[in-house]
Amino acid sequence: MDDLLTPPFDTKIAVVVRDDLEVWQRLNVTAFLISGVTAAHPELVGEPYADAAGRTYLALLGMPVLIFEGTPSAVATAHERAVRRGTPLAIYTKDMFTTGHDAANREVVATAPSDALDLVGVALHAPKNMVDRIVKGTRLHH
Repeated sequence: MDDLLTPPFDTKIAVVVRDDLEVWQRLNVTAFLISGVTAAHPELVGEPYADAAGRTYLALLGMPVLIFEGTPSAVATAHERAVRRGTPLAIYTKDMFTTGHDAANREVVATAPSDALDLVGVALHAPKNMVDRIVKGTRLHH
């Protein structure tokens, strides 16, 4: 595990969110998507933290997360590229903003075919060069 979490990193974690979302939506989508990457890759989680007083805190991802933004088309293209390459990814659709829990989120995703998902964000963990190709056409979030 240490090699995976020690720079230089051979892999990259990336989130791509639509640039037409409200700030609270971008933050919400990013948090949900990163939870998907973390659940799929527990080996990316470092050790718990402790302060000088001995109080402990939860462990965090052990490598940087890059947040990108793009048009709705750019997010859809990133999704399509990841799917074509067989890269597992987390998705968040616009309809998920209208639900109140996990089961309802899965239900709204299940109603749309893959090519008709109204994606507002995607996230993935993969080798650096693959992530770069998948997110091409987006820009780092500012």
